[in-house]
Amino acid sequence: MTGPDAQANVFAMRMWKSLLATQELLSAYLGVRLGLYDVLAAAEKPLAAAEVAARAGVAVRYAREWLEQQAVASILTVDDVRAQPDQRRYALPEAHAEVLTISDSPASMASLAVLPLGGIAAALPALLSAYRSGDGVPDSVFGLDWREGHSGANRSLFTHQLAGWIKDSMPDVHEQLSGPGRRIADVACGAGWSSIALALAYPQAQVNGLDFDAEAIADARRNASQAGVQDRVHFEARDAAGPALAGEYDLVCLFDALHEISHPVAVLRACRALRSPQGTVLVMDAKVATAFTAPGDDVERFQYCTSVLHCLPAALVGGDSTGTGTVLRPQLVRTLAKDAGFSGMTILPATDGFHRLYRLAG
Repeated sequence: MTGPDAQANVFAMRMWKSLLATQELLSAYLGVRLGLYDVLAAAEKPLAAAEVAARAGVAVRYAREWLEQQAVASILTVDDVRAQPDQRRYALPEAHAEVLTISDSPASMASLAVLPLGGIAAALPALLSAYRSGDGVPDSVFGLDWREGHSGANRSLFTHQLAGWIKDSMPDVHEQLSGPGRRIADVACGAGWSSIALALAYPQAQVNGLDFDAEAIADARRNASQAGVQDRVHFEARDAAGPALAGEYDLVCLFDALHEISHPVAVLRACRALRSPQGTVLVMDAKVATAFTAPGDDVERFQYCTSVLHCLPAALVGGDSTGTGTVLRPQLVRTLAKDAGFSGMTILPATDGFHRLYRLAG
């Protein structure tokens, strides 16, 4: 019997490295969810396993094994590898702490890369069933991990870049929102980070965040209170459609949501109805190649994996779904916007490798 050929060996090694990366991300998930990284980041000096266990509320034996694994993976440092296991002391380098703890830092990967794994893991049985039946998988199946991971993934972008994009790419809108009495609608606002960023950028404006998810709205209200903008940002668990809100808003936003909505034309039509006669609709969605190409670059690979594991299943929930998924190319955005009654679409410059901005007109 001959061994595998060279190409098989190369691909097998690629799969093995993917396995290793997945295992290390799952071990990082334990560190995020159990507060182990938070304990180490807050420590003024390296800690032994018993100290980490006591502060995080976990069993010592598990803490020791996790700390050793993290050190072997070069995530933590250890003061003396020759010391007895219960005497070794571990530290989380400051640069690693910025990546592995939840914050609005552009370097933080805890929400983007770690928490979604828990959501995907919880949803795997439902995904297997959905792939066979053709049904969708609602966000509730992906649970708290996905909700917090998905909302936190764009937190830094909203906090540090959103206002600048509006100012630089839509100076007319920036000038309009800088005046008194302006109103902004943030449709599918999730945990409210975009709404909060808009309120901070435009202190004379009132911002309304709208989302179907009552739990996300509760998160958003808490986040707004912590940011000190609860008097100018109001969140409602409700449909954006309806005559009560029609024509009320100078800016209507739909951020990173269109691709996973079952009926995108209806939602865009609701956004169009929300705006005032001089209002603007701004959509942010996944930045993917303008046409299918294979093999793809790292961003395209990431977007397709996200679609396979979450966004297409979420988009297929409900009857007569469009079934868009993450790979929402500009031409399809243009078609959806036209079907919703818009007469034009402009792609705005945005310094982000994962998203495009679309200004819808007419």
